[in-house]
Amino acid sequence: MSELTSHVPDPRLLTTYAEQGAGPFHRINAWTKVAVLALAVVAVTIAEGLLTVTAIYVVVLAAYAAAGLPVRRLVAWYTLPFIFVTVIAGPLAIGIPGEPIVAIPHPFGQLSITWAGATTYFTLLGRGLTVVTYSLAVWMTTRYADMVHVLGRSLPTPIDQVALFAYRFTFVILEVIEDLLKATRARGGSLSENFWANRTLYGRIFGHTFIRALERSETLLKSMEARGYHGDLTVYSQVERPPARELVALAVLTVAIGWYALTVRYGVIA
Repeated sequence: MSELTSHVPDPRLLTTYAEQGAGPFHRINAWTKVAVLALAVVAVTIAEGLLTVTAIYVVVLAAYAAAGLPVRRLVAWYTLPFIFVTVIAGPLAIGIPGEPIVAIPHPFGQLSITWAGATTYFTLLGRGLTVVTYSLAVWMTTRYADMVHVLGRSLPTPIDQVALFAYRFTFVILEVIEDLLKATRARGGSLSENFWANRTLYGRIFGHTFIRALERSETLLKSMEARGYHGDLTVYSQVERPPARELVALAVLTVAIGWYALTVRYGVIA
């Protein structure tokens, strides 16, 4: 999305890293990376306290950097997760009682942000950024053929077909949007200036974008049907079973998360 904004990861850039990269994370089996993603989601979900979540995030960020992936771009790519967490967790954080950091009086009482509310907000933000960072690392270090194989074997039909087509059509929609933006700029238009005054025009642009993307997708579907497609996107690639050392690492990580959940988080084992 280099032509649109730097705040959203460009799928073409991510794919380039995945196909041409040769870092240590690229050499890890795709099944292992997907399994660790599931474990990471569980870990940040059950992690108790801001310090624990921050520690997990630092480990994931260090692994991201060690894989040779662009750390500076993460700051811009965090924009959407930051907005999402702020919209969801922001109102919740304001309503948590405790010692206020900032208090704003209003006719019905007082609106305040407490230390407990701020801690809750940053904990949720840390959980979200951890999952986003690791997901980007998986995307940028796993070849498309391997990702297709894993999705095709792990997701039920037709969800796997929808996921694969959605991934491919993302590039089609991007090309259409960028062509329209270039045409707009060539005629002196700009999305960053007088947006509200030209909202009708921009609505037509994006409406036309999806119509053209739909036309392209119908053309692609017809061409696939002409070549024998009947609802099953056959996967010819193959991802071997993870090596023993990666299976051992997964087992250790699983045991560690289980031990933390049973002893520290839920206190099942004293």
